[in-house]
Amino acid sequence: MRINRLQVCLKFTLIFLLLISTQSIYAQQTDARLYEIIEKVSADRIKNSVQTLVNFGTRNTFSDTTSNTRGIGAARRWIKAEFDRISEKCNNCLEVFYQRKLVTPEDGDRIPKKAYIVNVVTIQRGTENPNNYVMMSGDIDSRASNTTDFTTDAPGANDNASGMAGTLEAARVLSNYSFKNSIVYVGLSGEEQGLFGGKFLAEYAKENDWNIIGVFNNDMIGNIEGVDGVIDNRSFRIFSEPVDPTESEEEQTMRRYYGGEVDGISRQLARYVYKTTKTYMPEMNPMLIYRLDRFGRGGHHKPFNDLGFAGIRIMEAHENYNLQHQDVREENGIKYGDVIEGVNFGYAKKLTAVNAINLASLAWAPPAPKNVSIGGIVEPSAKLKWDKIDNENIAGYKIYWRKTTSPTWDNSRFVGNVNQFTLEGIVIDNFFFGLATVGKNGHESVVTFPSSVFR
Repeated sequence: MRINRLQVCLKFTLIFLLLISTQSIYAQQTDARLYEIIEKVSADRIKNSVQTLVNFGTRNTFSDTTSNTRGIGAARRWIKAEFDRISEKCNNCLEVFYQRKLVTPEDGDRIPKKAYIVNVVTIQRGTENPNNYVMMSGDIDSRASNTTDFTTDAPGANDNASGMAGTLEAARVLSNYSFKNSIVYVGLSGEEQGLFGGKFLAEYAKENDWNIIGVFNNDMIGNIEGVDGVIDNRSFRIFSEPVDPTESEEEQTMRRYYGGEVDGISRQLARYVYKTTKTYMPEMNPMLIYRLDRFGRGGHHKPFNDLGFAGIRIMEAHENYNLQHQDVREENGIKYGDVIEGVNFGYAKKLTAVNAINLASLAWAPPAPKNVSIGGIVEPSAKLKWDKIDNENIAGYKIYWRKTTSPTWDNSRFVGNVNQFTLEGIVIDNFFFGLATVGKNGHESVVTFPSSVFR
């Protein structure tokens, strides 16, 4: 009898250890393919793309559209041709098309004449969830000191040939892989005139019922020397809004009592990029900036935020204002103008890699949890419940929590493939909580912040 009891104990102990081991694997697993992706990003290819875009002289939204060597028309045709070439090398794995809409002077004071805002959109379809999209964007257009001056040279090397070149390079690298979710690589136009390209694509996405997981707006990813003289080739900024601007009055009221003032979908996307970068590129210093964009300014992720989509801006940490929005010239020994000499291509490679590994991780990740609810009022525990996702590739779910003043998710626990769990001994009043779906491949969804409360 003692032997049988011992055998039973050993059996259950082994099962327990196996479960713990399995949970640990799913909770801590990394993907070697992401390290491979980082290595494949080429600084030389980014440099060649930036140089080509600079050589078009100006890419002002209202510049020449018929020339093959100058103006925004030549630039966007070259970008489309590059995406087409990438697609040919992966057996036509990309869908490449123009998306356009007319603007007139009535649409804003930065529009001197009628013109089409033309985006170049490229889609790499997911095999499992083709209507789930993660997007990387760069801007095609450039500007001189005067936004409406469409004849003066405006090379726009860093602002924003760097972001456009990075988007092309990410497409080249990632087109060699297959993903569950779709990836969109896009060149947006009309940014300097009022974020029109982003506005029109966000509206297109809404009209076509795209489920956008997240938008990575890349605007200036090549400068390492700030106007203050600081040189830094490791830090970069991630700008994100605190909460969804489309949230209801009821959601605002709930936040007042239960928290979440800095836990909107864009903020969770920013934290995802932070975590992935620190895991796979620990030498980098991602800076979470709790603001939509730079002080009093806006970027091409904003139109997506306006329609309720998660979107962030990824960019250099130290700007040089002498090298952006300036006519090319020299005054009092100071050089002005956004020329290619101001771009550090090793740094642009790093930020392109940051985008690429996060695009890949999200494109390989399972869907985020839905209907996450939290409870535990006046109890020494925190309880979460949610809707389970019916998918054989899901390993389970991971609960995250952090102190209310922490910018990042600092604690986590993989809880298995269940639809509720109680964290014992954790006082709910002192922390914020979230939930992510974990795939059997180790990739996680963006964290979902609880949207309701139960007792």
